[in-house]
Amino acid sequence: MSSRGTQKLLQGLRTAGSAPAGWIGSGLASRYCRHTGELRSGSSRALSGSGSGRGSMNVFNREMKKRQKNWAAVLQDGHQYDYLRDEVGSRVADRVYDIARTFPLALDIGGGKSHIAEHLSKNVVERLFLTDISQQILKFQRQSEIPTQRVLADEEFLPFRENTFDLVLSSLTLHWINDLPGGLRQIHQVLKPDGVFIGAMVGGETLYELRCSLQLAEMEREGGFSPHVSPYTAVTDLGNLLGQAGFTMLTVMTLVVIW
Repeated sequence: MSSRGTQKLLQGLRTAGSAPAGWIGSGLASRYCRHTGELRSGSSRALSGSGSGRGSMNVFNREMKKRQKNWAAVLQDGHQYDYLRDEVGSRVADRVYDIARTFPLALDIGGGKSHIAEHLSKNVVERLFLTDISQQILKFQRQSEIPTQRVLADEEFLPFRENTFDLVLSSLTLHWINDLPGGLRQIHQVLKPDGVFIGAMVGGETLYELRCSLQLAEMEREGGFSPHVSPYTAVTDLGNLLGQAGFTMLTVMTLVVIW
């Protein structure tokens, strides 16, 4: 994308006078999205913190997730707990290097502290947009040679035009959105026709032993149990969800990280 085209995109998304330098606020973002009417109400609801909409049931409280991420971002020793995100981010970056092309404009959804971007070079990604629901996390900048624009946005409501990005990345964030099929459709829509999506999310039988232990202990003591571990999407279902969202040439892999 030319500098003029990038500037036009930034002007379209920027909230005048409300965002710090280098950030894009969410106030006017909905006017420039795919489904203007839907996001005009949806994005403000997601970012301002109300619960699920009328007639629907959300598994995850997005306002609570934003508070958790803001709290974690200001921990003095928070970097000690980033090892898993750093490892998975590096593996996502490796998949980008496997593709023999340069991506002029990329999007990192829920990018946090640039866990993916720090492993990429400008020879592969020329310019990057990084989104996160947490304003505190967006204040942290890890060293990267890629020009990066940070965007305050909820992963459930992407404030970008269709056919904008050559590459979309996501690492350990999509398992916390309430509408995964809808989120994948949004990713497909913001991608250019020949664009690439590479993502990693928690799924399958992750924390299976912990889930079973909690259920058995609570059944024994209380006579019933409540869910204490997030529900995860089965690996076998991801291919179908990606296909329904419009993606082609799919590759779904199981990543095992052992410490």
